[in-house]
Amino acid sequence: MAQDLFNGQIDPANVPLAERLRPRSLDEVVGQSHLLGPDKPLRVAFSSGRPHSLIFWGPPGIGKTTLARLMADSFDAQFISMSAVLGGVKDIRDAVVAAQAAQARGRRTILFVDEVHRFNKAQQDAFLPYVESGLFTFIGATTENPSFEVNSALLSRARVYVLMPLTQEELAQLIERALATLNGDAPDGGIKFDDASKLQLAAWADGDARRVINAVEVVSDAARGAGRTEVDAAWLETALSQNLRRFDKGGDAFYDQISALHKSVRGSNPDASLYWLCRMLDGGADPRYLARRIVRMAIEDIGLADPRALDIALTGTEVYERLGSPEGELALAEAVVYLACAAKSNAVYNAYNQAKAYAQQHGSAPVPIHLRNAPTKLMKQLGHGKAYRYAHDEPEAYAAGETYMPDGMGTPRWYHPTPRGLESKIGQKLEFLRGLDKQAREKKD
Repeated sequence: MAQDLFNGQIDPANVPLAERLRPRSLDEVVGQSHLLGPDKPLRVAFSSGRPHSLIFWGPPGIGKTTLARLMADSFDAQFISMSAVLGGVKDIRDAVVAAQAAQARGRRTILFVDEVHRFNKAQQDAFLPYVESGLFTFIGATTENPSFEVNSALLSRARVYVLMPLTQEELAQLIERALATLNGDAPDGGIKFDDASKLQLAAWADGDARRVINAVEVVSDAARGAGRTEVDAAWLETALSQNLRRFDKGGDAFYDQISALHKSVRGSNPDASLYWLCRMLDGGADPRYLARRIVRMAIEDIGLADPRALDIALTGTEVYERLGSPEGELALAEAVVYLACAAKSNAVYNAYNQAKAYAQQHGSAPVPIHLRNAPTKLMKQLGHGKAYRYAHDEPEAYAAGETYMPDGMGTPRWYHPTPRGLESKIGQKLEFLRGLDKQAREKKD
């Protein structure tokens, strides 16, 4: 029986189910077969006898802490755990002192830092000398991309292992384990879950092992309190307060999903575009943020191939502002489908970036005299606006051969219309006007 600081012992029945089910060996771990299978990287690392610093990157509830504990057990090392959410420099110093004491006794130390991305640069740097000296083996856990959230110096000294969400089949294994543990000592046989409720629970957990185990415990307790001996899908739905998919509004899951939505629209796949839109709405994304991104897609990926796309995107945004959720979300869906089906062009997007770079590189070139405004007598005397040709007075309403760039910069061509949608006609028009320019230059020569 476990020890308690005040009462001496802890009743196992009071230990959270997730802790009671925590694997005691690698063979008990469910999931992560790409790392723990025969001859896979982590399996090899465990059997090597030589621990190395590493970072576990993956969503919550998939075993990062468990694997760190198992590594300490495997190497008979002292295990020190700290959370970057609650910890600080003092905790790091205390860990160093404990590691030095263990080293004096001839024992290794594994320092586990949960949510290491929460530590700032100075705090992360504090680990470096001790990692390099071998005082302890560093294991960090993060839900965020280490490339952006972990200092490059620390990242270079640790191997990154990407952990994956558990599959439905793996979650089903955990549900069976949880029920077996809960019902093991029950004189009445405990609470039974039918097959449909197990499938529903696995889907609800969304790849999170801790979430599914906690849900089994909560639902079982609720069923027992309601005098039920069996849980079906209908009752499970009422027992679970809400169905929230994994969604971090500021993390990688967020940006991965908006990236998938944008690329699905760009790839002209309306069904995939709708799926990612609904995934994000279901996960709690702010529809106003999605509306802004949809407008961006209309500008960046459709452009002048179909100018109506921008109108529809802006209209969808306005409709959402008027109706709110859930009714206004349909307007966003309509905009996403239209954008996915519209002709695609990034010609304006590319032209803008090239012109922007050109303007930055060439400084503040003066405006040609004939293009300058002349609202005063002095400006007119200085020649501002002199010889300017008013396009509406010219044939075809076009001043053929006229120049509009600063002197000496030539006439760059950044905008290249695509042969798709309205841009095909825009391209024809520009070629016609360039033909007039050529004729004007030949007459002048």
